[in-house]
Amino acid sequence: MSRTEASFPPHHLPPPHHHPLPQDCSVPVEHLDYDYIGKCKDVKYLEKICTVLRSGDEGIYPRLIMFCEDHLEKLDPRSLALRKEKPVSTAACLPNDEWSHIADELKTWQEETKASETSLKQQSMFDALVFENMPPIRGSNCSVPLCQTSVKKEKRTLSRHTLPRDYRQWDKFDVEKEFEKIDRNVDKHDAPAIIHQGHANIKTKVDASLLTQQEKLLLAHREKEKGNEAFRAKDYEEAVAYYSRSLSIQPAVAAYNNRAQAQIHLQSWHNATRDCERVLELEPGNMKALLRRGTVHNHMGNFQMAVEDLRVVLREEPQNAAATKLLLEIEKRMKEREPEQRRRGKQILIQEVEEEDDNVNTRAKETARPVEPSQPVGGEESSAAPVERGDMGNTQKKPHSRGDGGPHSEPNNSHGHRRGKGASADKYRVTQESKEKVANGSGKRGSTASAPADPSSSSRKEPPVGGHAGEPASLDAPCGALPPPLSRLKNEGNLLFKNGQFSDALEKYSQAIQGFTDSGMDSPEDLCILYSNRAACYLKDGNCQECIQDCTRALELQPFSLKPLLRRATAYDSLERYRKAYVDYKTVLQIDISVQAANDSVSRITRQLIEEDGPEWREKLPEIPLVPLSAQQHRREGPPSVELLQARAEKAARDAERTAEVRFTAVKQEGNDFVKKGQYQDALGKYTEGLQLKPEECAVYTNRALCYLKLERFTEAKQDCDAALKVDPTNKKAFYRRALANRGLKDYVACSSDLQQVLQQDPNVQEAEKELEEVTVLLRQSLANVSPAKPRTTVPITEVAGDEETPGAAQSESPRGEEPINLQLTNAYEYGQALNAARCSGNTAACAALLASTPPERLPHFLSTQLDGNTISFIMQALDSHLLEKDPHLVYQHLHHLHTTHRFSVVLMLLEKDERRHMTQLFEHMSAVQSAEFTENDVQNLANKYI
Repeated sequence: MSRTEASFPPHHLPPPHHHPLPQDCSVPVEHLDYDYIGKCKDVKYLEKICTVLRSGDEGIYPRLIMFCEDHLEKLDPRSLALRKEKPVSTAACLPNDEWSHIADELKTWQEETKASETSLKQQSMFDALVFENMPPIRGSNCSVPLCQTSVKKEKRTLSRHTLPRDYRQWDKFDVEKEFEKIDRNVDKHDAPAIIHQGHANIKTKVDASLLTQQEKLLLAHREKEKGNEAFRAKDYEEAVAYYSRSLSIQPAVAAYNNRAQAQIHLQSWHNATRDCERVLELEPGNMKALLRRGTVHNHMGNFQMAVEDLRVVLREEPQNAAATKLLLEIEKRMKEREPEQRRRGKQILIQEVEEEDDNVNTRAKETARPVEPSQPVGGEESSAAPVERGDMGNTQKKPHSRGDGGPHSEPNNSHGHRRGKGASADKYRVTQESKEKVANGSGKRGSTASAPADPSSSSRKEPPVGGHAGEPASLDAPCGALPPPLSRLKNEGNLLFKNGQFSDALEKYSQAIQGFTDSGMDSPEDLCILYSNRAACYLKDGNCQECIQDCTRALELQPFSLKPLLRRATAYDSLERYRKAYVDYKTVLQIDISVQAANDSVSRITRQLIEEDGPEWREKLPEIPLVPLSAQQHRREGPPSVELLQARAEKAARDAERTAEVRFTAVKQEGNDFVKKGQYQDALGKYTEGLQLKPEECAVYTNRALCYLKLERFTEAKQDCDAALKVDPTNKKAFYRRALANRGLKDYVACSSDLQQVLQQDPNVQEAEKELEEVTVLLRQSLANVSPAKPRTTVPITEVAGDEETPGAAQSESPRGEEPINLQLTNAYEYGQALNAARCSGNTAACAALLASTPPERLPHFLSTQLDGNTISFIMQALDSHLLEKDPHLVYQHLHHLHTTHRFSVVLMLLEKDERRHMTQLFEHMSAVQSAEFTENDVQNLANKYI
């Protein structure tokens, strides 16, 4: 409804809240307005308004419908009212080939289904296996009480929607009486099915070795359906039997999940755990398996493990009500048990183990001392699962690994600073739960007995303590160089972390970091520990980004610290940034090769990267840093060999080369993309970066020269082309682009030379031919401007008789003895040799004699292979100094035929200034000669072809 057609005054409209609808669920026409819809926040009511508008009962208003849909989408993008009905596709909606393809596939499927059904019916062995000694779906020992009917009588009546109460009735409404009525009318729960202990003997294994794969799938599905029927009848033992039969025929994730649920009802916790773990092996990340394993851990008292599984479920499915409810219950029970554990503490003996600097297995045992009541353990716990991730995101090592205390309580570096300080004065506390778990060999997951080695923490334990009696003294225990207030915050954070209160521990560590920063202290080791511990809290809460940031800060303070590296790798792995996780795990293994979880993760990520990137997956990895020898814990017993160092250096060089190659390819491609888009300035930067990586790459020089040409920076373009020709002297692109740069610099001679080089290599380059024609015109114009026509002057010619030579002639001829030149020449090669000999000796008289003996019409043929700028200049000098006086007509004939020589126009453009001066002088002298064979006008026309 448009604003002009159906706008109502605001004071006539009710407030935009939910209004009771009439019995026919219609919407008042006053609500079909832009103002009301824009102010309404009730999603359900907006959906009804949208439905009414779409129905067209009040008229068709497309813009109002669109406005209502947009407003509804802002409030609830997942509203069902926003879904558009899409008609079923028919043959008319699809192309003929696509429809025929669908029809053929349906026909093929139908034929295959009929064939498989027929073959299954013909298998007597399969039928015998199915019906041989098969028990009924329901066991005979499962019965329902006779006093219980299958369906309650009250449930048979259909529920009807009651009319809404009038406002006057609500004044008389008594809440307590209504509750009593509800309590009296509540249906009693059905009595559970009676499960007798004398269960029928159902075989849990089926021999299906002789069946085909299709028959196995069908039979396994039937057995699973029988298990589902028994499960719905609450006969869980029979359900377990049928699920086991199905799994013996064909293992499947659904059957394992269902059997785990049945085992939970039977309180077979260990069997249920095995089924859940089997599901997670077949399908990692299965939400049902994680939820059921968390349920099992809750019943077994492993609250921390249950919390981890449930948080994984909620991370993927935040709306999972069952996981949310169970997680709240577990956290509540953990908080309730915390003070009870403190009260029930008992005295035990703790032996602290200290290792030597040389990593020898001999360890000095300190005197065992009694521990005060209510002290939680700050030392080591035994663990039944030695290959699991610790509480702080640590990972377990191989059995010979060293232990450290719980949270990252001391610097995790490989230099071993402050070793052994205060080791004999520390006291440790242990809870009753911890003691029982150690005694039973079932310590909680993440026990620190198998955490990565910490050289300094093994000799410098700081107890994260708590309790009532003696708590102040324990929480105020010194922590490295931290002042007492910060030490207390850190100890409180450690205690909260061990109790599973990660959010509270996070606040304590953040306060300690803030206090450390404000105090201006200079202790990077302690600040590194605080960042690492806070990163562990982020990791436990699933905040991987913050964990990565804190681990990076810790590594900046203490490079190659083991625990921050390991936690950052775990966070990258959780975010599916497998390449960065792989690099961190490999760095961890360089520090300590005995970290088993890092080895396992590297193998798993390697398979993942091979699937994603193929055989060249290593080329896409970031550079793996080289860990210095002082930080390698497993190599402290001796320095590495020269061969090992050389191999590492070679590997680093190869990695750097691969990295540079990958980066160069990417930068070059980015530059090419910018050129295609016309962004030449941006492309210039990319090509410059590429040349820094590979300065010998010819293609990048020519590409950057193109960008310079587009930006009219001709000098830089010429320099790049020169550099490209040094790398590849025959590069056509470099010649052509240098010619364009020379044209921009108005150096037409050099431009013409480069274009001739291009045409020599490839005569089919039309762009070069066209460019050459244009440059030739420009060159002639420039030469005409440089050498304007001079007025003709009369030159007197005096004949000299006798053998005396003029001083000029004596100077022009070579003073040394000259060999005679053969004038009887028959081919161009001999002619070229004779002309070259005269030019090299500077004998213009010999050249003149050679020209006098040569027919003018044959001269272009003889010079076809020897024509260049020096030759033309030498011929001009010989004609001017010797032949012009004796035979002007012969000179005119030679010049008339000379310009027809092949490549003459190109050579003419390459003449230097002095050479052109000789040519100009010759024509000036010819103009002054009086001859009957040619006129002054003929000489001028001939000069235009040369000058």
